[in-house]
Amino acid sequence: MLPSVISDPGFYAVAIPAVVLMGLAKSGFGAGFGALAVPLMALAVPVPQAAAIMLPLLAVMDALGLAVFLREFDRKLIRLLLPAGLLGTVLGTLLFNLLSAKVVAGMVGGITLAFLAIRWFFPPRADAPPPPRWLGFALGVTSGFTSFVAHAGGPPAAFYLLPLRLTPVQFTATTAVFFTAVNTSKWIPYAWLGLIDLRNLATSLVLMPLAPVGVWVGVHVVRRISQRVFYGLFSLGMLLTGVKLVWDAVR
Repeated sequence: MLPSVISDPGFYAVAIPAVVLMGLAKSGFGAGFGALAVPLMALAVPVPQAAAIMLPLLAVMDALGLAVFLREFDRKLIRLLLPAGLLGTVLGTLLFNLLSAKVVAGMVGGITLAFLAIRWFFPPRADAPPPPRWLGFALGVTSGFTSFVAHAGGPPAAFYLLPLRLTPVQFTATTAVFFTAVNTSKWIPYAWLGLIDLRNLATSLVLMPLAPVGVWVGVHVVRRISQRVFYGLFSLGMLLTGVKLVWDAVR
């Protein structure tokens, strides 16, 4: 084993399920759980280090997801969301050292729970118009920002995408393209902030064999699952994610 690798067994006890959860999120199946990965890993290491360790793993997961879903994404949605998401990563770079992990956790958790409450108490009608484009841009910026700080961009993006009633495959493909571009844009800012170092990279390498596991499982499920069950599981994941992140912020 490389001498600079994290050797604490407690770290791997939380890092292994975190990587598998993120892989499931990348496949679309269990996507609501993806924002839990960094908070879970942060039980053993600081949030910035957890985010840095996860970044190379995300690159592998993104590549696997694109290989499966690249031809099935919604191009109009990507043209709207991607510039907003990249703007969010710029804001994340500028504010990274100014906002605590608790503040970011509270923001993501609050957005997630507010979204679920709106859908529960005011369920969308079948004939309801799609949400306005300005909301999509605003949530794209939010998604890029929270993705940069804690790889937790899924809930804000879902706030806009879920009411559009995409098929599970379209939803997964669109988020795969969006987050591949957003995650790729993080490498230079992460290096500039001092998060890319040999210890973090070596630890990512140790965890790398787990990166395809969650993606492989999820991809095989997402093409066979019904739309109703898919979004039910997604909402459950978002509920647990929101509660966990708000708890992290207030405890």
